[in-house]
Formats: sequence, structure tokens, C-alpha cells
Amino acid sequence: RLKMVKLDLMDSEDYQKYLTTAIESYAKEKVLSGNWSEEESVKKAKEEYIKLLPKGEKTEKNFIYTILKDDKEIGVIWFAQKSQDEGFIYDINILEKHRGFGYAKDTMKQIEGVGLKLGIRKIGLHVFGQNKKARGLYEKLGYQDTNVLMTKNI
Repeated sequence: RLKMVKLDLMDSEDYQKYLTTAIESYAKEKVLSGNWSEEESVKKAKEEYIKLLPKGEKTEKNFIYTILKDDKEIGVIWFAQKSQDEGFIYDINILEKHRGFGYAKDTMKQIEGVGLKLGIRKIGLHVFGQNKKARGLYEKLGYQDTNVLMTKNI
């Protein structure tokens, strides 16, 4: 099967662009899911990114890729090696106009290949509960719920 997308490791310029949009997006998701207030969200999101990626795109055992289709940027994926045999996808984002064509699925399959080369046998990820489309994709790819946090506003 022909690969639909290509993964290209980010350089520092691409990483800086990614960081700006990723922080905004993550902050927004945390507010939507009821975890953070709007006022504190951007500050907290920045703190988390700094903690997880202290050396930016050069942080050891972290792989941040630009997803390319026909040499055009269509998204990003951030994959980390958490232990000798376990990896974690911190972020995958296909630009809105490129969604629905199977690019996320192809990207996930390619990340599994990256993981296998590193000796990884298990990949985890986090998905916000309100992201039904992403949850459906991950389930189709064989990902299973390990924890479910539920809340109710009263």
C-alpha cells in the first residue's frame, strides 16, 4: 500500500510555529472539557509544554513531525518514548480542510512503525471526551480505553 503522508521531523522554526498554535489549542480543549478556567488556561498550557519539552524539538526521546501530503503541510504529530517499550502520542492534528481523507489513520500507522524501530510494543494517547471523531478513529485502530474520567456540572 502506498503511503499517503510523509512524516518530517520539525526544525526549530517549525517547532516555534507549532508551539504557538498547540498551546492555544490545548488551552481551549482544557477549558471546553471543564478542567481549567479560561483565565488560567494559556499560562497552564505553556507550563505543561515547557515541562514536557524543556529543550523544545530537541528534547530527548520526543519526536515532533510535520505531516506532509505531496510536500504540503497538512498537520503535526508529537510522539514520545516514555520507557523502553512504551510510547505516547501527545498530539496529532490534521488541519481542518484535510480531515476525512484517511491522513490521520495513515499517520498513526506510520508512528507505530517509528515505535517498532525504537523497540516500543505499546502506544498510549489521551483524547478529550468531547472529541468523538478522534475517539472513533482510535478505536478503529485498536486503541482501548484504559481510564475514563467523568464529571457532571450541577
